[in-house]
Amino acid sequence: MFEINDLIIYGRDGVCRVEEICIPQISGVAKDRLYYVLKPLYKQGKIYAPVDTKIFMRPIISCDEANQLIDGIPSIQTNSYSASPKVVEDQYKAELNSHDCKQLIRIIKTVDFKKSENEIKGKKLSKTDENYMKMAEDTLYGEFAQALKIPKENVKNYIDERVKWFES
Repeated sequence: MFEINDLIIYGRDGVCRVEEICIPQISGVAKDRLYYVLKPLYKQGKIYAPVDTKIFMRPIISCDEANQLIDGIPSIQTNSYSASPKVVEDQYKAELNSHDCKQLIRIIKTVDFKKSENEIKGKKLSKTDENYMKMAEDTLYGEFAQALKIPKENVKNYIDERVKWFES
């Protein structure tokens, strides 16, 4: 069970802070179930999640884990391409739903590689690629920001500098 002030990944909402553990006094809520009151760090609102929910929850990674993942970025392989947009979307969706930072990095690297190839050919990136890259970046950079204790908007530069240093 998480504790108050823990930072967790909650489903597709990304990083949330556990603000309370209680039985909320809200109509329609079971009075015999404990709930986490979660505050998403990068979205508005509050989330009331039963402590025994089936929605994915885990603690955020540590600073050391974030740096190890970043250092390993050059060795993470991109996805192979498929001619079928549906297959591509299903692959992105599965990787995003894994809540695994390596899989999020794989999405970002794959789309970035496609973007470079498409620019050479004078083509645009598909909306599917753009959307999944944005979702992967939002989720990954939010978690890295908290783990590294830096602003979310600085995460991409931090990664770029560290990977350059690592590759030299």
